[in-house]
Amino acid sequence: MSAAVDRLYFRQLLAGRDIAGDDPLARQMVNFVYLIGDRETGEAVAVDPAYGPGELVDLLAADGMRLVGALATHYHADHVGGTLFGSHVISGVADLLEVVSVPIHVQAAEAPWVVRGAGVGAGDLVEHDADDVVLVGDISIRLLHTPGHTPGSQCFLVAGRLVAGDTLFLNGCGRTDLPGSDPAAMYDSLVNRLARLPDDTVVYPGHLYSEEPFATLGHTKGWNPVLAPRSAEEWLRTFGG
Repeated sequence: MSAAVDRLYFRQLLAGRDIAGDDPLARQMVNFVYLIGDRETGEAVAVDPAYGPGELVDLLAADGMRLVGALATHYHADHVGGTLFGSHVISGVADLLEVVSVPIHVQAAEAPWVVRGAGVGAGDLVEHDADDVVLVGDISIRLLHTPGHTPGSQCFLVAGRLVAGDTLFLNGCGRTDLPGSDPAAMYDSLVNRLARLPDDTVVYPGHLYSEEPFATLGHTKGWNPVLAPRSAEEWLRTFGG
């Protein structure tokens, strides 16, 4: 195992169980939140810090880590906070900034959507292009722009792990019939971007929609129907509604 992996701090947390345990909406939505950091420097970032942002800061402190930023896979309220279903208010990045002042890293195309939905200002965000790298201590996190579910959806590649948000689940993908969705872009992101990563890449999805919380990409390609169609036309006929 390399030194970079040795010093990698990585936690997958299930909202409604590991954080926000008394929140019935969190238990219903089964979102994953991720903490990624460098054990040697003690620095960490939170991916999609919704439901219990203050708890994340406390969890990091208990592990001897400190939060230095947040990364958003996309703008939906169950990932960055805001109003869901017109009435449910979910804590997220705006609440996190009340606890600790850190940059919120977003894909550039997603920034206006995050500002409108999550209750933060443009000055709170750091906008990124495809394949930018965010350094957390000595840990490199590569930002993959994967539009389709939303215009600025992004996944995070770190030490052979793919934090996939709602772009790729273990047995499906995010919806493409919501504001900002694009079925053709989703096909391109899945087939021409993510499916070409090494098969031993471990996929960590944005929701627990499968029996297992993570799996290798090779296993996922063998079971996930959204990766099975052999052409864009076939994919759009099956999943483009």
